[in-house]
Amino acid sequence: MDNKLSNILKRYNNAPDRLMDMLHDIHNLQGYITPAEMEVIAGATGKSFAEVQETVTFYHFFSTKPKARYNIYLDSSITACMRNRKTVKEAFEHECGIEFGSVSEDGLFGLFNTACIGMNDQGPAAIINDIVFTNLTPFRVKELVKGMREGLPVADLVYENYGDGNNSDPDVKAMVVNNIRKKSVLLKRDYEFFSVIKDSLKNFSPDEIVKTVEDSNLRGRGGAGFPTGMKWRFGKRVDAEHRIIICNADEGEPGTFKDRVLLTEYPEQVFEGMVVAAYATGADLGVLYLRYEYKYLLKFLNRKLEEMREQQLLGKNIAGINDFNFDIRIQLGAGAYVCGEESALLESLEGKRGEPRDKPPFPVEKGYLNYPTIVNNVETFATVVKIVKNGADWYCNFGTKDSRGTKLLSVSGDCQYPGIYEVEWGTTIREVLEMSGAYNVQAVQVGGPSGMLIGTKDTDNLNKQEQMKWYKPSGMMGAEKFLDRKLSYSDLPTGGSIIIFNRERDLLSDVVMNFTDFFIEESCGSCSTCRIMPTVLKKKLQKILDGHGVRSDIDDLINWGKVLKASRCGLGQTAGNPILSSIINFRHLYEQKVKSLADYDTDFDLEKAIQASSRFVGRKPVVHI
Repeated sequence: MDNKLSNILKRYNNAPDRLMDMLHDIHNLQGYITPAEMEVIAGATGKSFAEVQETVTFYHFFSTKPKARYNIYLDSSITACMRNRKTVKEAFEHECGIEFGSVSEDGLFGLFNTACIGMNDQGPAAIINDIVFTNLTPFRVKELVKGMREGLPVADLVYENYGDGNNSDPDVKAMVVNNIRKKSVLLKRDYEFFSVIKDSLKNFSPDEIVKTVEDSNLRGRGGAGFPTGMKWRFGKRVDAEHRIIICNADEGEPGTFKDRVLLTEYPEQVFEGMVVAAYATGADLGVLYLRYEYKYLLKFLNRKLEEMREQQLLGKNIAGINDFNFDIRIQLGAGAYVCGEESALLESLEGKRGEPRDKPPFPVEKGYLNYPTIVNNVETFATVVKIVKNGADWYCNFGTKDSRGTKLLSVSGDCQYPGIYEVEWGTTIREVLEMSGAYNVQAVQVGGPSGMLIGTKDTDNLNKQEQMKWYKPSGMMGAEKFLDRKLSYSDLPTGGSIIIFNRERDLLSDVVMNFTDFFIEESCGSCSTCRIMPTVLKKKLQKILDGHGVRSDIDDLINWGKVLKASRCGLGQTAGNPILSSIINFRHLYEQKVKSLADYDTDFDLEKAIQASSRFVGRKPVVHI
């Protein structure tokens, strides 16, 4: 390994910010990294051993121990659980003879749980040696394990035809299907890829491009909704030797898979949007941060970039525009939901733990390697191309006054037609349910676990002050009914995830607990609030579910959940939302679980419990009058 490790280090010029690439290359060779290899890397890159070690141990798909010949990562998302994940898990354990979280003694099988892998429309799904297997059943598990025992390559174990569109491309070869159900402004193939780079850019100055994006009122499609043109304007103003454009393709919000489809079927449009952003802001380096779960697309996406270079659409003097020099590389993540937060993503790009940074400074001021950095979502970059092509006025014809354009929805759960729906902002929940063939609906999770769980009944009798304070971004607090609420930044904002639950689902035991476990697992651990409170909330919730709760426990959940708002990043700040939003809209489910709707004596006397310690330290007992 010594020579191979040396070659890997030379490949990246011993650059400390390329640590993630070095670790991936080592894992591709042997499946894990040893302490001795960490020492060598530390010496070559100028990092300490502790810095290398903390990066290796932070990410889900890195390992310090030998893995198996066949490593099976089974998706644990709520939609997988709704489609009989339990029986699939039991089948893997039975056939492999081991439990999840372990490697077989002969080193043949490794079974591991993993969070949502972006296959909510075709689960349960698993990643086996970087190949995605969808629509798993116990029978398919049996056949898979049989093939593994026979020593077959994982690629030969694929049991379905390759999927539609580019899923069947020679550089993809995935059984994944796109499930595009509705196309509108963004997804229509009504223009030739790269025509904006070839024909439009030379007719506009960089400032004019920024102004067009500003006038379109395009807001970031990753969930935060920050005005895209404003972000570009801020980044453009900062004097620096380099400017960076980063495409955030770390789509980790459970229930979201829209970026997967865009990267599969519209990668040219995404990369073109990055080039447009570079022209507008004067950037010279671009990075697409690709979540590890989509590694099966890596070779395909790199080929698309190479084709762009061959056509002078990347590199020097792009499209014949003098001094317009810009290129894009792909950075593969390693499994960490928190890296979807832009500053945590920057830390990961620099070869560190994915811990969010304190702000200010903001990335547009000091981002990747302290250069001004503009981070936008996959969908945002793809949308920019259509705006520059057709104009801001054209785009403003779609959507609502405060939410212009269209939104890609990833719809899954209890519906007949899960998949991708491009709808205008302002579309109601009722319309989404009708389009997707939802049935016997009890609740809908809007925006993934970090969003809001809403119900099908009128919310007039709910605590509107609490709802306003914690969940509603602005003042539309009328007596609206669930079905007529609109997807928009002023009512129900969403990064794209829509999960539907019918009345057979146990919202508390299955859904809320699943989401809470997800946040506990994915916390970076930096903030004490996020590190501690989700676990405390889970224990309190479990107490209620076990039938030992009282009404004050429900109030404790609400009050304790508010503590999370002090966390540094969006993950921590929203980690209590599964419990909080379910209490706001489904409090009756909690009250059905508690022993009594009235508070009562829990048989615990605090003063009596501390009498001995009070005597020891000479503290007088408290006298209540």
